[in-house]
Amino acid sequence: MAAMDLGITDRLAPLLKDVRAMVRDEIAPLDAEYLAEVPKGDRWEFTPRQTEILEGLKSKAKSRGLWNFWLTDSDRGRGLTTVEYAYLAEEMGRSHLAAEVFNCNAPDTGNMEVFERYGTDAMKARWLEPMLNGEIRSAYLMTEPDVASSDATNISLSCVRDGDDYVLNGEKWWATGSGDPRCAVYIVMVKTGGDDQPKHKRHSMIVVPADAPGIEKLRPMTVYGHDDAPHGHYHIRFTDVRVPAENMLLGEGRGFEIAQGRLGPGRIHHCMRALGQAELALELLVDRAEAREAFGKPLSQLGDMYDQIANSRMEIEQARLLCLKAAWMMDQGDARAAAPWISQVKVVAPLVALEVTDRAVQVHGAAGISQDTPLARQWTNLRTLRLADGPDAVHRRQVARAELKKRGRNTA
Repeated sequence: MAAMDLGITDRLAPLLKDVRAMVRDEIAPLDAEYLAEVPKGDRWEFTPRQTEILEGLKSKAKSRGLWNFWLTDSDRGRGLTTVEYAYLAEEMGRSHLAAEVFNCNAPDTGNMEVFERYGTDAMKARWLEPMLNGEIRSAYLMTEPDVASSDATNISLSCVRDGDDYVLNGEKWWATGSGDPRCAVYIVMVKTGGDDQPKHKRHSMIVVPADAPGIEKLRPMTVYGHDDAPHGHYHIRFTDVRVPAENMLLGEGRGFEIAQGRLGPGRIHHCMRALGQAELALELLVDRAEAREAFGKPLSQLGDMYDQIANSRMEIEQARLLCLKAAWMMDQGDARAAAPWISQVKVVAPLVALEVTDRAVQVHGAAGISQDTPLARQWTNLRTLRLADGPDAVHRRQVARAELKKRGRNTA
């Protein structure tokens, strides 16, 4: 096995400096103004000011070459390793807008990975190139309301061949990004095989234009009462939706193969950004504890504040090292060997970031749950991340199975 280098390379250093500066000085200061525009007019359309903010920042990033960092092992991107990208993603996690400004936002990065790895030339021309240019957005439809989707073999949306088309019937929900008016395409996990086939050969992935007849957006799902407009996580119904047969990715029965290729990078990208949120929360915690007084002393000198600050720092450092090792394992090219490490950090990083954010909320008092800091929104996002791309229990199961197999135990 190659020597493990988790440090900041000479190639990365100038990019990291530029990204950090742009997030700090140009992007994060506009987060609050951008979000304040959401209630004005139609929540599911961009206001002129939102468009001005977002497209202006994207134009700056693109002109500076700060674009599509997530593309590893590809001549379309910067050619960074996953370890190198981890440092950049952490900086992006500090701002609501930053990931999209650099065209490194979910679920588009995962969907672009799918198009690049598994898509036809026609798909790449129609969908991938506009996505790489930041011109359209996409959604990934996997979870369903009537089955336990944490076991993806339960997924049941019907996809039946009919001549030159496939016909889709069923429902999906938590379709992240499907509310965005720029969302032009869905990648959908469907059931094509019968129950007589092996469990992991019954499902497929198919590309569906977002405006295909028969698609009905039933409702935006809310996260702790918030609809995340204009991005959104819609509940969607498919009624006799016809899709050309050539839109099937790789062929029937290969859905799980594609899912693993897509979800591995996506999971670790989420964890990288979570660490950026943890760092921001710790900064806000320390600043608040020093700035406010109670009972004649700064908050930093009351209660167990030293322990909270110290524990937060140590937990973040441990989580970062685990994240970097998982990234390094991915870079070695063995997805099976990397999987337990991705599962470990998928549990650890959101938990650590959530705990540090919660401490910062507590130190801020009522302000911490208000719109006056990013902490309430950040807490909500991180709590959701413990469910997104697989709940904690599923990933713990994978880690435990890997340990049992080391000792020759049967984990079937």
